[in-house]
Amino acid sequence: MELKDMQKEVHKWISQFEEGYWHPLSMMARMSEEVGELAREINHRYGQKPKKPTEEPGDLALELGDIMFIVACMANSMNIDLEDAFKRTMEKYYKRDLNRWTRISD
Repeated sequence: MELKDMQKEVHKWISQFEEGYWHPLSMMARMSEEVGELAREINHRYGQKPKKPTEEPGDLALELGDIMFIVACMANSMNIDLEDAFKRTMEKYYKRDLNRWTRISD
């Protein structure tokens, strides 16, 4: 799925509800919440805080999917084309970080 298709699907979902998109600060709080859930799962798997025996294993892919959903919501509500934003971001990295790290030899 391309980013534009993801944005369209999210818009289709949100548009069926009268409440529509949340205010930007509410969406930012939601994004922080979702990133926190991802961080918790990463910490359980790879960090110093293992899960309790009674806790179910989490799903990293679903946590990342939740973040993608709220990013699409924010972008849609602000009329931001995520494909264009991503292309511009990659151009920035290609220029800024071209020689920042050690390249893998062939």
